[in-house]
Order: sequence, then C-alpha cells, then structure tokens
Amino acid sequence: MNPKRHSRLPQAFSIACIAAAGLLMHVQHAAAETTLQRIQRTGEVRIGYANEAPFAYTTPDGKVTGESPEIARKIFAKLGVKKVDGVLTEWGSLIPGLRAGRFDVIAAGMYITPERCKQVAFADPQYQIQDTLLVLKGNPKKLHSYADVAKQSDVKLAVMAGAVELGNSRDAGVKDAQLLQVPDTTAQLQAVRARRADAAAGTALTMKGLASKDAAQVETVSDFTDDPKHTGYGALAFRPEDTDLRDAVNKQLHAWLGTPDHLQTVAPFGFDKSNLTTKTAAEICSGK
Repeated sequence: MNPKRHSRLPQAFSIACIAAAGLLMHVQHAAAETTLQRIQRTGEVRIGYANEAPFAYTTPDGKVTGESPEIARKIFAKLGVKKVDGVLTEWGSLIPGLRAGRFDVIAAGMYITPERCKQVAFADPQYQIQDTLLVLKGNPKKLHSYADVAKQSDVKLAVMAGAVELGNSRDAGVKDAQLLQVPDTTAQLQAVRARRADAAAGTALTMKGLASKDAAQVETVSDFTDDPKHTGYGALAFRPEDTDLRDAVNKQLHAWLGTPDHLQTVAPFGFDKSNLTTKTAAEICSGK
C-alpha cells in the first residue's frame, strides 16, 4: 500500500463533496427561479399566438404583430424584457402548449372564461368585444343571430376549434351537426367562400377583417343580435404557478390601459376607447 497516495483520499473526498454541494445548490437555485425572474434575467420572453387578425398574426414578412403581441411588447418592456419571441400555435393547442412550457404567455387575444380559468392564470382584460357572422354577399340565409342559425337545420356554421363561439352557438341551440370546426380564421373564410359553410362566427373585428379580404363575395352581419353574456373579454394568460408574473403584468397594465400610448398602439388593429372595460379577471372567472 502506498501511504502517500491513500493519505490524499480524505482531502479528495472533501473536495468532491464540496463540489457536489455547490452543484446541488446551483440546481436548487435554478429550480427555484420563477418565470418572472428568468425573463427579467435573460431579457427574453416567449409568447404563444394563433393566426387570428387583428388579435395576433404573422405578416408576410414574418413579423408577429396584432393587438395582443403589441401590448405584450409594451408591457414586457416596462418589466425590463426587451426581446419578445413568437411561437405560432393552433388555437386549440395554446393552453396545452403554455402548460407544457413551449412558451411563457399566451398573447392571442384569448377570452377569459370560467372553464379556462381552471387551466391558466389570466391577467385582467385588455379589451371587450362581441361576436358577429361572416356570410356570403347579401346574407342569403338571412342570419342575424346564433338563434337564426339554430332555426335552420340545414345551415352550416364554421367555427374555430377551441374558440368560445363554439359554446356561444350551442347556447343558442345550434346543433353539433350544424357546426364545422376548422383550425383557423383563414379556413373559416375559405369554408364560406366555397359554400361548405353558410356562415362563420367570430369576433366582430376578426370577421370584419376577413370580409375585407374578399369584399366581392362575403360580408359581415352588421346588425347581429347576441346575448350580452357572450361579450368577450380578452387577456394575456399565464401558467397557474406564474401568479407573480401575472401580478407584475397586471400592475403595468392598470397604469397603461386607456392612455394615449395604449390607444395609439391598438388603433391600427381596429380597437378604440369603446373596447375598454373595468371588468377584472376574477369577476369573469367567477361568472359575474
């Protein structure tokens, strides 16, 4: 036995233990870091969005824009986060993608609903808006409400999978056999133009935007009648454990919404003072 070599074992063991303890502390620190702390440390945040103008969409040159991404940019800049990366996702996969960690926040104009409140933590709403229908020019089926769709069993209504219009139409008596679920708003427009659907349902701003793409063939129903309880309140959404991030965003939102800078930011997307609301996420989540 070499006593010289073995005399170093305790020292080597001690060094190894110290190194392991340091690594463990580093791992524990990293695990304890919240999303808010991480994005402020890195200066980067990832937003999940679906292509639905004017709320969130990709321009032909690849820029992610729309009411919600632009608000996200302003608010996160106030939190010291300058880089906002967009992750394009089908609407129905936004909440699963958020919870799986594919992105840090949903910035897609998502409505707050009691059911969604069980899955995500919403900031307070940044707008309120109501639904309408996209129909063929002249509105040949004379559709002015979800109830009108329900009354005509042969009428097909295109709705975006996972969107609240699915529930709104069912509330009015529209049968599942009448519903054509599609992945995005482009598919809604295509369904109406191809006469696979007699109408498409969505927010008034979204349907107006779709109509502008083919004014010769389609139009929106300007005198749409709907239940006031179907008024939509759109907001940013976070993972349930990220309440510190949600609260930090809320603080900035409350100070900024309704200011000239906010109204100027959202004006290009068709929003104005009429879309402001004093409702809170807590009230909407509780069904009030």
